[in-house]
Amino acid sequence: MFFVMLEFTAARSNAGAFLEGHLAWLARGFADGVFLLAGSLAGNAGGAVLATGETREALRMRLDADPFVAEGIVKARVVEIAPSKADLRLAFLLG
Repeated sequence: MFFVMLEFTAARSNAGAFLEGHLAWLARGFADGVFLLAGSLAGNAGGAVLATGETREALRMRLDADPFVAEGIVKARVVEIAPSKADLRLAFLLG
């Protein structure tokens, strides 16, 4: 499982031109069953995604296909998580 931080760069002013493509990219990730959660970072610093079911390499390729990443609007930082404990509401993540 991976936690991905999509942190805005100095090119964030270009985000509007690529927002539709970024939202379609997010929708594909959810439709493919790879993205479990996505949302904005506090302070309007970017976004975050919880992803599962892919290797780090496959996830990197998916991230590179995000128009925000491809255009340098965000920098993607990937942290791998090996879940070992969860609240009962999230027990499915321990799979």
